[in-house]
Amino acid sequence: MKLGEKLRYLREVEGTLRGLGREMTQQEIVHAIRKDSAKTISQSYLSQIERGTRPHLTNATRMLLARFFKVHPGYLVDDPEGYSNELISHVGASEDRLDQWLKNGAERFSRDPDVSHALLAVARHRDSRGCLILLSAILETPRLAERLLQVLKPEAHRQGRPREPLKNGRPSS
Repeated sequence: MKLGEKLRYLREVEGTLRGLGREMTQQEIVHAIRKDSAKTISQSYLSQIERGTRPHLTNATRMLLARFFKVHPGYLVDDPEGYSNELISHVGASEDRLDQWLKNGAERFSRDPDVSHALLAVARHRDSRGCLILLSAILETPRLAERLLQVLKPEAHRQGRPREPLKNGRPSS
């Protein structure tokens, strides 16, 4: 987010906090700063910052605005390219690692196009973790995998006899 966008957002929040039901105007901000801190900033300076024609603040202005809006002075800069202020959960990071693992597996099985395609399809799905959990449930349900293969991929089912279902990681006997 650019500094100008942040200032517009802060004016909106400040207006709500003050019970205005709208964003505060730049002129209202100037008057409120003067009243609260006996320091001044011009409306034209605020306008230049918001439009991006003045992309950097002096330290004194940054501190003045930070005190007024009750934010950390470090907030009042442009965010770096690619920065996201959204929370990234540990689960999201785990899913990213899972997707990368699946893509690596697809590369390793490049000589088996069906397996490679399947791994990539799971990696590209928006919920790859859920796909693997679903696959586990299918495999744990007696004869369901074979029935699904017969219906969905009859040519793959005909190419070779499906493997024995696994029970506790071992073929059942």
